[in-house]
Amino acid sequence: MGATISEKILAKKAGKREVSPGEIVEAEVDYVMVNDITGLPAFEVFKRFGERAKPIKEKTVLIPDHYVPNKDIPSAEQAKAMREFARKYNLPHYFEVGRGGVCHQVMIEQGFVAPGRLIVGADSHTCSYGALGAFATGVGSTEAASVMALGKLWFRVPESLRFVVEGKLGKYVMGKDIILHIIGDIGVDGALYKAMEFYGSAITSLSLADRISIANMAIEAGGKAGIIPPDEKVFEYLKGRVRGAYEPVYADDDASYEETFTYDAKEIPPTVAKPFLPSNTSPASELGDITIDQAYLGSCTNGRIEDLRVAAKILRGRKVHPNVRMIVVPATQEVYQQAIREGLVETFVEAGAFVSGPTCGACLGGYMGVLGKGERAISSTNRNFIGRMGHKESEVYLANPAVVAASAVTGRITDPRELE
Repeated sequence: MGATISEKILAKKAGKREVSPGEIVEAEVDYVMVNDITGLPAFEVFKRFGERAKPIKEKTVLIPDHYVPNKDIPSAEQAKAMREFARKYNLPHYFEVGRGGVCHQVMIEQGFVAPGRLIVGADSHTCSYGALGAFATGVGSTEAASVMALGKLWFRVPESLRFVVEGKLGKYVMGKDIILHIIGDIGVDGALYKAMEFYGSAITSLSLADRISIANMAIEAGGKAGIIPPDEKVFEYLKGRVRGAYEPVYADDDASYEETFTYDAKEIPPTVAKPFLPSNTSPASELGDITIDQAYLGSCTNGRIEDLRVAAKILRGRKVHPNVRMIVVPATQEVYQQAIREGLVETFVEAGAFVSGPTCGACLGGYMGVLGKGERAISSTNRNFIGRMGHKESEVYLANPAVVAASAVTGRITDPRELE
């Protein structure tokens, strides 16, 4: 019997010829990442290892992004702890404010992510890296501290699910719509602790940015990892960017999957997830009577340059609705600079949107876009749980960048095809 991508990567990193779902293995980890929220408890755990313990420099990546620039004294102290940890151990992979951005996009841009690698991060959306053919998953701060010290971690080998999306996607349909459509089908626990592998002509036609959106939200279906087989688009992106050598990994033709799901691309519309679950989906065209107070474009799900281009094209020559505030947050400094060069920032500002440097603040209801009681937002983020972006009586609707931009213009949830 053949092996899936997850099984092959975990077997190789564990030094075994093969592994089986349910098996517990100890595997060598390529990189471990923590952010400013999850870093602090990881550093506290690390102290308990004793003075002789030292983090493995080449494997440890520190990225402040959730509450930076700091919004108050507690967040400043939190970021300060990360800064001091990096200095104490002379860690080279620390990305200060103004030189990084949202952790998952930084990890990809800076070449830590590559096919065949095993990466963990103290953030649930670490599964984003599967878009490049890596096995990547979120872990707790305690586990992150252990990997910093030892370079290894135990894993339960997950069962694998196969998702096949064939055909040509419609206009304004993006990777975000594919994953929302899938989550709407299988539910938020439909892939619980399973690896999700994505195949089909619709997937291979996607840009890397759209693939990252899909892998990013595997966790919203309960997935342990979300993986797309690497191809020339990935290899081209990594040229001159990737750190070290890598070896692509592909599933065997006779690999065993717990279940296979097949979808017709033309049947996937611009999709919106209504409160309060990513699985509560509807076509955007059916929600036109729902007014909004805020439109948010950004996050590790949809803050890449391709996302900003889609939104800017819709906003060009138009204005944000008088009753709506639109917030645009490029995922990293690299994306921000590119958006400036291409004139996208000017387009957003002329339309009446607010543009900021990279931060995760609004996505988790921390700052830079917190919702008040009774307010409603259309957002390109990944979660719409109760109180996710602010007050527990606010509402978040998840959508792709095109839907977010179109809705910002009309003041209500809008299928962008309506503006043509």
